[in-house]
Amino acid sequence: MITHWQVLFRLIVAAVLSGFIGFEREFHGRAAGFRTHILLCLGSTLVMLTSIHMVDAFSGKVIGDPGRIAAGVVTGIGFLGAGTIMRSRASVRGLTTATSLWVVSGIGLAVGSGMYFAASVTTALTLVALLVFSRMEHALIRKDWYRVLEVESQIDADNLSRVREVLARYEAEIKDFEVEKDGTGPSAALRISIRLATSRHDDEIIREVKGIAGVKHVKWEVAV
Repeated sequence: MITHWQVLFRLIVAAVLSGFIGFEREFHGRAAGFRTHILLCLGSTLVMLTSIHMVDAFSGKVIGDPGRIAAGVVTGIGFLGAGTIMRSRASVRGLTTATSLWVVSGIGLAVGSGMYFAASVTTALTLVALLVFSRMEHALIRKDWYRVLEVESQIDADNLSRVREVLARYEAEIKDFEVEKDGTGPSAALRISIRLATSRHDDEIIREVKGIAGVKHVKWEVAV
């Protein structure tokens, strides 16, 4: 039988390990952050502990399989992860956060079953993937960059033409374009989904578009 101290220790380990990953997501402004990851991992650990307890409690009385309840966690996490994935025209956002939630649920199951080493190594490798590999991916792997440029400008066809000229100079391909008119004034909000060959000119594009007459505000949409 699992003792109370073992239960307490495993729950604390689950909270600490998931907290590392959750903090990284929270630091980067993701919807599923510090508390979400901790709660998910604690819940997975509790489910695993309950599965093991049921086998111990009913040993010799009924046939039990501690993996059956744990399998329900793996299935159920798909619905929670799907809630963090959003389709935004030319891009899909939230895949990394959904994946981190799925990994954290596995860490919780591992801690609940007493596999502390495996849980710790998985936590370390997950943090490496989120912090280190993402930079390598941007620098070495990705060939195309999909971004959304948000521009607040006066309603003027010439302004749009000048913005297109700026993007053309940096070999940016416009994939989609949206205009939301402010009914109370002469301004409009433009959302331009583009594909870039590199991200090295982000600041230059913002600076040149901001210098166009009539443009009030311009920024890159923050990815999730």
